[in-house]
Amino acid sequence: MAEPRMEQLKQLPKRVFINYIDSYASKYIAKHLNRDELLSKLMDCDVVIYNITQHAEQVEEALWAVSALHDEMGRFPGPKMFILVSTVMTWACSKPVDPEDLDLPFTDEIFWRRQAHPNFQQHIDLEKRVVKMGKTNKMLFSTYVVASGLQYGMGEQVLHYFFKTSWLGQEHKIPVFGDGNNIVPMIHINDLASVIRNVIEHQPDPYYLLAVDYSNNTMEDIVKTIASVLGPGKIQKKPFEDAFLIHNWSVMEIDSMQVNLRMEGAHVKELLSVNWLCDSGLVQNIELVVEEYRQTRGLLPIRLCVLGPPAVGKSTVSKQICEHYKLHHITLKESISETISQLEDAVKSADPDAESEDSAAEAQELLSSLKDNMEQNGGLLDDQLLVKVLKDKLMSNPCRNQGFVLDGFPKTYKQAKELFYAEEHESEDGAAMIFSHSRRIIPEFVLCLDASDAFLKDRVMNLPEKLVQEHNYEPERFLRRLARYRESNLDDETVVHYFDELDISPLYLEITSVDEPDCLLLMQKIFDTVGQPRNYDPSIQEVEEEERRKAEERMKRDAQEKAEEERREAEEARHRAACWEEWTKGLERERQQQEELLEAESAPMRNYLMEHVMPTLTQGLIECCTAQPQDPVDFLAEYLLKNNPFNY
Repeated sequence: MAEPRMEQLKQLPKRVFINYIDSYASKYIAKHLNRDELLSKLMDCDVVIYNITQHAEQVEEALWAVSALHDEMGRFPGPKMFILVSTVMTWACSKPVDPEDLDLPFTDEIFWRRQAHPNFQQHIDLEKRVVKMGKTNKMLFSTYVVASGLQYGMGEQVLHYFFKTSWLGQEHKIPVFGDGNNIVPMIHINDLASVIRNVIEHQPDPYYLLAVDYSNNTMEDIVKTIASVLGPGKIQKKPFEDAFLIHNWSVMEIDSMQVNLRMEGAHVKELLSVNWLCDSGLVQNIELVVEEYRQTRGLLPIRLCVLGPPAVGKSTVSKQICEHYKLHHITLKESISETISQLEDAVKSADPDAESEDSAAEAQELLSSLKDNMEQNGGLLDDQLLVKVLKDKLMSNPCRNQGFVLDGFPKTYKQAKELFYAEEHESEDGAAMIFSHSRRIIPEFVLCLDASDAFLKDRVMNLPEKLVQEHNYEPERFLRRLARYRESNLDDETVVHYFDELDISPLYLEITSVDEPDCLLLMQKIFDTVGQPRNYDPSIQEVEEEERRKAEERMKRDAQEKAEEERREAEEARHRAACWEEWTKGLERERQQQEELLEAESAPMRNYLMEHVMPTLTQGLIECCTAQPQDPVDFLAEYLLKNNPFNY
């Protein structure tokens, strides 16, 4: 009678409680929901799931929850199930199953032999309490422990550092902390959910289950695979102690990455019908996991193509878009130079092993083809090699991660078709389907800039000579390029027509001014069309670093402005002193000239007086002084009249 009743209860819809469903909401449980209220919620649920794999502080709450429910069994309206999602770290220090065969895996059939990592002693104690409480009355209160491998998928948790570092592309090598030879038991988060769902539905007899996939990947394998698909493809081993320097990594996560266990979930394999998503592990399913990571975190690439006549401002607009969205600016010249440089490095640094020799030979062959072709075409590449170089660039991990702005290419319908060609296949139901060989590089947005010929000519005439030389905007060459562009856009098949065929509607933008307000309006229109950035928000450390950088730049700019002001004032002071000195010298020269002129003009008069007047006058004055008359003026007058030399 009891068994049909249990089967009937299994089929009824169940209310499930899951702890710590998101960290934001959980912050407020302690503030707004006391333990009595929480217990009443748990009593209303048929299944209570506590996950203690990521947050050690949940161990204490899980112990309280299972103990409280155990004490309240007499008030249960029906059977309840408690599932503890624990971690394989409670096995981390277990002795080998067979010392003579270290490859023999641990299984959940021998869970009683497990020994926990010292930092996970609370976890194993909780596992034992949960198992013990489930034995009191299994028909009324059943308990299960699901020991989960390190979880991955759907945005990542423990491995997020490696995914993020690879995706950002700021490191040339992705670090592996320690020797990387440790085997890490893992499980995709969806597969873990499937295991738990099966436990709820089937209620197996074993109460301790290992939830791990069938992979035995080492930490080095895992990081190298992530780096290959998302990042630079290279790894660098570092001392394990360096892991403690990584921001936002807890000790619990660091310990988990050091685990070295070969495990097999025997009960899960034999008793449960798990619909596995990634039974072969992360390494074998890396493309799926990476796509989940991108979709879950919204890290989708933004791909743009900017077209237009020469000198319309394609590069200026492209650079501003790249700066706003943190994209990669792709130009023909830089892509060719970068490809040649990379090929030269690949040839020089080739390893002697066979695989590297083959790669080096391929690099040497392509390098020779590029150089020979450029030499034959006056420094230019023909379309076939040019498209190959650009396609390889656009398919690189950085462009696939963040996205790109393709500046001024393709120029013709043929180039566009070769670069973004699509192959048509037939689906199983007979419908035609388009699968693009290069669907990962087809632009989402196409910007068509244009301006009048008069505006473009005037703009080129006012460019600095350096820019004219850099962009080959010499008058005759520029006019030829402009005429070629106008002529090519009159063809029946143009680049814009190609994008129209792919249902990509170009955004047409008319450039009529280079004034800053008009440029800001233009960029805002582009930003509104493209939408919000699809990138990582800056971390607290990055925000602080950016603020510090801006403050340093501001201080440096202020210091430069102050130094410039002081230099200008000193220059003005020197200029004033020089002017004053010159003015003073001029005045002195003018005074001397006036004195000389006066001297020259007064010489005849002085000579006349000295010859005809001064001798008699001087003698009269002497006589006056000798006689000292009462009226000296009258005396002098009479003397002059009497002794006038011209008085005949």
